[in-house]
Amino acid sequence: MSDNKNDRDDGRRDGPKDVRAILVQAARDEARREGSRTVEAEHVLLALAAVKSSAAARLLADAGLTEDAIRAALNREWEAGLAAAGIAVRVAELPESTPDRSRDPQIGESTKLLLHRGVEAPPKHARFGPMRMLVGILASDRGRVARALQTGGVDRAVLHTQALQALAAGSR
Repeated sequence: MSDNKNDRDDGRRDGPKDVRAILVQAARDEARREGSRTVEAEHVLLALAAVKSSAAARLLADAGLTEDAIRAALNREWEAGLAAAGIAVRVAELPESTPDRSRDPQIGESTKLLLHRGVEAPPKHARFGPMRMLVGILASDRGRVARALQTGGVDRAVLHTQALQALAAGSR
């Protein structure tokens, strides 16, 4: 896969489908894009939504969570967090971040937690793929993703149940 942003975007529309590609390439690209030093759950969620051919991306899309909708919800969550501290900022008014291609974001704590939760989710025998990653993300009612989903009007608990059911039915 090319480092060129346009090539990356075009290539991601049909996959990477394996966990390594999602975490090491796509989610890390998302972290770089926003200038983050770590790959967090929100980056993994965006990477999962980009794998259009996966059952996890279809489940997200059915809940109204396309890449654009997820980005908008994350932006609203960020703005709301700053507003709670008395800082009025609109993401749309900020300059776009300049990705540092030399930066190699490391796996962050929320990603480690989602991986652990995904591994622990039933059925234990199921292969670790995008749906299991989504189950791990949705398992937490805390953190930036949970707040963004709530801000976006998405019932995280219902979506988590649907992801667990899809995993139990054999979706990767």
